[in-house]
Amino acid sequence: MTPPPRRRPPAPAGRGGAGWGGGRGGRAPDPRLAIRALGNPSAKVHVEEWFSLTCTHCARFSEEVFPEVRSKLIDTGKVYYIFRDFPLDQVALSAAMIARSLPGDRYEAFVLALLASQDRWAFGKDVNPQDELRKMAALAGMSADLFQQTLADDKLRHAIMDEEDRAQAQYKIDGTPTFRFNDKEQVSQELTYEQFAQKVESLS
Repeated sequence: MTPPPRRRPPAPAGRGGAGWGGGRGGRAPDPRLAIRALGNPSAKVHVEEWFSLTCTHCARFSEEVFPEVRSKLIDTGKVYYIFRDFPLDQVALSAAMIARSLPGDRYEAFVLALLASQDRWAFGKDVNPQDELRKMAALAGMSADLFQQTLADDKLRHAIMDEEDRAQAQYKIDGTPTFRFNDKEQVSQELTYEQFAQKVESLS
């Protein structure tokens, strides 16, 4: 039996933010808030995954299922895969902020590395997650100054949290991983590759 997804506690009321994609008041959109996606945008099937970088179910999907999804469905042009932040705690939120502040071409590798080593940087015994995150960000090319500036950036923090609130309100998402196929069918649990491929095939 597939275990239930990780659940997010209710969001506090009255939070303001910059909004997804920025651009309010004539300002240019914030490139950190651009869609992070893989594959051909013209693919018949678009899949969105709401995930948290401290979600053990997301980590297992990333390690055991996603590589096959990547090679058989994304790289072959069948699926356009969109990453959606849904941080379940402050550690995951900080990690999402850092991931989005890296150049776009480093996003996937960094996110997958965080999920693969979650037990060490986020849940390791006697470790400080922020210190571990700083080390991994440095390996991805982020300077110590930019790391600190990013974590102190309330605009980015609120934009990610506002998008999370929108997902909760619009799609009733409250746990991770959650998948939406062509903005129609929603699955709030881990999927095997066979289950995932079957959903894609039914929409192709």
